[in-house]
Amino acid sequence: MVSGEFFQLYVKPSNLDYSRLGLIVAKKMVRQAIKRNRLKRLLREVFRIHQQELDNMDCVFRLQRALTQIDSIRIRQEAKMLILKLRMQQWRD
Repeated sequence: MVSGEFFQLYVKPSNLDYSRLGLIVAKKMVRQAIKRNRLKRLLREVFRIHQQELDNMDCVFRLQRALTQIDSIRIRQEAKMLILKLRMQQWRD
């Protein structure tokens, strides 16, 4: 697991030939469905771009702090940063 300012990224090896994504965005954290769905779309896009780097892993992004405003650039940067942190951890092990 790696953590950032807004998200936690949980990872588990998979027996499949591809990586999978899970998203946890609680209604308590982001009240409006439009904003929750937009956040999920942004995370799916980052995952799609970096999917090949994750080498058959099951990944779950979990929102750990409430977002008052969804800044797509900041969210993308944090998601990419978490994936890179994860890669660095895997590389060290």
